[in-house]
Amino acid sequence: MTAKLTAEEIKKQEDFAAEIIPHLDATYNYALRLTADPNDAEDLLQDSIVKAFRFFNSFEKGTNARAWLYRIVKNSYINNYRKASRQPPQVDYDEVATYYETIRSEETDTTDLQAQYFRNEYDDHFKKALDELPEDFRTPLLLCDVEEFTYEEIANMLDVPIGTVRSRLHRGRNLLKEKIGEIAEKRGYLKKDS
Repeated sequence: MTAKLTAEEIKKQEDFAAEIIPHLDATYNYALRLTADPNDAEDLLQDSIVKAFRFFNSFEKGTNARAWLYRIVKNSYINNYRKASRQPPQVDYDEVATYYETIRSEETDTTDLQAQYFRNEYDDHFKKALDELPEDFRTPLLLCDVEEFTYEEIANMLDVPIGTVRSRLHRGRNLLKEKIGEIAEKRGYLKKDS
């Protein structure tokens, strides 16, 4: 026997679909940047969507739905991180065995190996430099420079004053510039000042 939805529940579902669903792709990308793993990003997005629907009554219609959703994702990520940091690391034996069998039987494609190496190396170094930034600087950088939120929206999402957002962006950009400069020096693209 299935329960029938009330008119209020149907209206909530329609409003939720109209306000939130258009932002799912961008929200997934944000979750992916936070977690750096597609599976974890999907889990984080799913958890966040459930929370967003559960608390959709607290959303003020006509405000920035994407910013509201990003805040839920960020808070869920922080809560999950705190919970995971209290647990000892775990290894799934089946994943290790599958991975071992995969790399053991792979053949190397040498047709464009050099171009692929340099492209992957650049991406990996840039991602590593970004990932090495402290969370307080990385998150505002991603929200401003990648997701193109305004300073006011970022301040609201992070629950900090706008001056703090500006300061963290300035310091984060400088830290990223230093890290990328170090990589460029190591690769011989820049010469050290004598």
